[in-house]
Amino acid sequence: MNKNFPERNHDHGASIESALEQAEALCRERGARLTPLRRRVLEIIQESHAPLGAYDVLQRMNADGERNAPPTVYRALDFLLKHGLIHRIESQKAFVGCAMAADAHDALFLICRDSGSVAETHSQEIGEAIEASATRAGFLVEMPVMEISGRCQECHEDE
Repeated sequence: MNKNFPERNHDHGASIESALEQAEALCRERGARLTPLRRRVLEIIQESHAPLGAYDVLQRMNADGERNAPPTVYRALDFLLKHGLIHRIESQKAFVGCAMAADAHDALFLICRDSGSVAETHSQEIGEAIEASATRAGFLVEMPVMEISGRCQECHEDE
């Protein structure tokens, strides 16, 4: 079974550090700068299994005594989105870290309605079906993002 949702007792610190290291390497390869502020915004998003809104990120940043303004966070989020380091969950107007930042991919999100956690996965078959349907309709797909609501295995088993 493919388990994209993290175990409740997994080493989250190691996965955050790995994501930050990967982000720094990708930015270097692309000639982009992962400034300390952008890195901190990415770190905050990676710390959460649930999507975070821009104001949630701002609140967490300012909890450390900093005084950042909303435009600062929005610019950092725009940079992280542009470089594929995070995704926007449209249904929640919130952001999650990208699990596959090194590879161009269609995003398929499984959103647990009980725990609020989100798992990113990919299905070549679904991507091809969307592309074929769009082509038949004369439509050019620019960014296929799919959001599926349900219950993760742990929440389902807890019932």
